[in-house]
Order: sequence, then structure tokens, then C-alpha cells
Amino acid sequence: MMFRRSFLALGASALLLAGCASLTQAPPLPPIVFVHGNGDTAALWQTTLWRFESNGWPRERLYAINHPYPLARDDDSKEQPGRSSTAEHMAFLKAEVDKVLKATGASKVVLIGNSRGGNAIRNYIQNGGGDKLVSHAILGGTPNHGVWSLKGFREANEFAGTGPFLTALNAPKNAAGDEVTGPVQWLTIRSDNNDKFAQPDGLWIGMAGKPTGVTAAGPELKGATNVVIPRIDHRETSYSPAAFEAAYRFITGQAPRTQGIVPEAAPVLNGQITGLGVNPADPKTGNFSNNLPLPGAQLEVYATHPTTGERLGAAVHRKTVGADGVWGPFTAQTGQAYEFVVSAPGYATTHIYRSPFARSSALVHLRPERIADADRDAQALVSFVRPRGYFDPARDRMSLDGKAQLPGVRPGAGDASAKLKLADAAMRTVTGEFNGERVAGRTWPVAENRVSVLELTY
Repeated sequence: MMFRRSFLALGASALLLAGCASLTQAPPLPPIVFVHGNGDTAALWQTTLWRFESNGWPRERLYAINHPYPLARDDDSKEQPGRSSTAEHMAFLKAEVDKVLKATGASKVVLIGNSRGGNAIRNYIQNGGGDKLVSHAILGGTPNHGVWSLKGFREANEFAGTGPFLTALNAPKNAAGDEVTGPVQWLTIRSDNNDKFAQPDGLWIGMAGKPTGVTAAGPELKGATNVVIPRIDHRETSYSPAAFEAAYRFITGQAPRTQGIVPEAAPVLNGQITGLGVNPADPKTGNFSNNLPLPGAQLEVYATHPTTGERLGAAVHRKTVGADGVWGPFTAQTGQAYEFVVSAPGYATTHIYRSPFARSSALVHLRPERIADADRDAQALVSFVRPRGYFDPARDRMSLDGKAQLPGVRPGAGDASAKLKLADAAMRTVTGEFNGERVAGRTWPVAENRVSVLELTY
């Protein structure tokens, strides 16, 4: 209505210019670079990218980077196989931003990071020239003042609030004592009290009953816009609909049309198969997460029944991946659930069951598992995982195999997976449910070196 009244008031002269004005195009939306957290993968940004796309953001201006060694060193100053330093993390981010700027022709990017990803963003802006190339920086759950802040305790670690890395980042930048580097616009998103890495008690870092020296407000930064969202967990500070809404509003100055995900016909899926350890092809090099491709891994994809997890015929896609680990592309059927079967030497054949994919994604990364010696006594193993958040028994409606108590999931929002060990080798349906999302799969015999994974999308 305001536009209509203004238009009428302009009179006839404005009409002469209207045709010219209509030719003026809005500036292109800025490219966004998403930076995952410690030990994580670009795949966690899948639903966030879908939400941006559902609000008109071009897919080609959304980039989620995948650090090859995503885990931080125990001591940032010392080499540690399979782990990255703060300097290496920043250098990787800087190189990726340069690629995005070159590909898009943009002069600046928006950076959005979860947890450790925010450390790299802050370091790049303050020490890597990013202050000239970044318009907005958004940090979800980043432990800006440490996961712990105790004088003399593990201060060489990048997550130590009293250590050299965070102390330098948090040093006042002006007379007001701001902790952020300008002229970048800064937003932090945190939980009110439910972030496992912003707790006064050290339960979630192996120090139960001992003070950490940090509080729920630890992720906030002086000089930034600081948003608090009740009851969200550490990962939900970035990957939840509420976190998306806060980020979108901060970048654009207006609310998104929807926090939901607009379905897309015939989604095209792709991603990488990655492994574990320093060298994913060698089990002797460790069992920790990496984002390195697993050449030679084999993939089969099956359409499955939504309530039983049973296969609906032969494989709809097969591939032995090459040096890049890329397993697709594969065009999925709208509304169809799938089983992804990954096999590789040194790994268990891993049957991953997923909900239907709402939209296309090149971030459907897959990782086979290894069976721990302690689990070899089971007849069947089923993991129920929530990559983009944690299980909170006090907050969430959830069940695994019909039981509300998920095995191994403790009170609070600190566990993102549950493992079901079955004494019966007979193959059957097993179902995981979480706040309305339901994933059905099948059990497989441990004796055949097989495991099942029920992976939540939301």
C-alpha cells in the first residue's frame, strides 16, 4: 500500500521513467561459503542450503567447503597426523574463498561457520586478509571464549579460552573493547543453556563435576549482533530452521519467505565416499573422521519401502568410485526413500538408510563404518544418527526399535548417535523416529561384516 500511494504521488513525470526503472535489476545475491565444525563434513549444511534455495538463493552461489582433516590438533603448535592446525585451517578457507570469488566474479562473500568453522573464519578475517573480502560473518555455536577457560589447563589447544589462539582473536580492536574485526558485519548464534560446549560444568568434555570457566554466553562476541535461541543444541546453532532464519535476516535485512524446504521434482544427488584415519585405505592409521576420498569403494543404491526398509527391486544406481571419491550423479524419485550400500576393503559393508530427499544435493557424503572389537559379540548392529543436531531426551520425541530410551544417549543434548546391539541374527525391520521424521531400515548380520545406519536428515 505504501508503494501504491508513493507511486500515485509522483505524477505523470514518474510514468515516463517507469519503463527505464523497470529495466534496473537488483544486485546479485552474494555468494555464501559455509564452514563446518570440528570433525564434521560439508554434508551437514545440506538442509541449510535447501532453505536458502527455497528462498530464491541461486544454487551456484552456495558453497560448503570440506576440510580434508577436520579435527583440531591437541596442541595447535605441534604436528599431529590426520589433524589440522589453526594456520592450516585458515589457509584452506582462504584458498576456498579465493576460488569462490573467481568463479562468481563477486567482490565479497558471506561466511557462515559452525563451531570450529567459526575459529577459521575469525582467524581469516583478522589475520588472513578476509576483512577486505567478507561482508558478513555468521558464527553458530563457535566457542569464542573457549570450551574451557582455565589458566594452565591445556592452553596450547585452540579451544582453550586462556590460550594464545583465542586470546589473540579476542584482544580489543578499538576503544570500545570490541572483539570483532571491522568493517565486516558479525552475527553470533547461541543456545540459552543447551550447547554442550558452552557449559559451566565439564560433563561433555570428560570433566564431570569440574568447572570449565565458561558459560552459555561464551559464543557471544563484543561488537557483534548476538542472538540467543532457546533450547537449541550445539549443532542446531547452525543447522536448525531457527538458525537459518536468523542468518537470512542478518544478511538480507528481512525475514525469509519460509523456514521450510520447497520440494523439487526429480532431485539429482551426488557426493563423495570418504573414510577414516590418516590414510582411509589403511586401518592401521586410525579410526577417526576425515574427509578424504576412498578410491575403489563400491556403492549400490536401492529404493526402499517407507515403513519396512525392504528393497523395492534391483539396485537403481551402482558405481565404483575413482580417486575423487565421487559416487554420482543419481536422479532420485521424489518422495522415495533409499538405502545406500557402501563397501570397501578394511570396512564393514555399511547399509545407510535415508529419508526421501526433498531437493538436489551434491553433499550426500557417505562413509562406511568399521566394527569395533567390543561389538563383535552382537548378531546385528544398528546405528541411529542425527548429524545436524543432538538427541535431547528432555526435549525431543524419539524412539529406536520401538523404545523411547535410546541406548547410550545421556540426559542433555550431548549425544548425536545411538547404537543398538541385537542378539538375534534374523533379518528384520528396525525403525528410528525423531520429532516426526521416521527412518526404516533392515538389520544385517555382523557375522557377514555388515552394519546398518539409520541417518536422520533433519
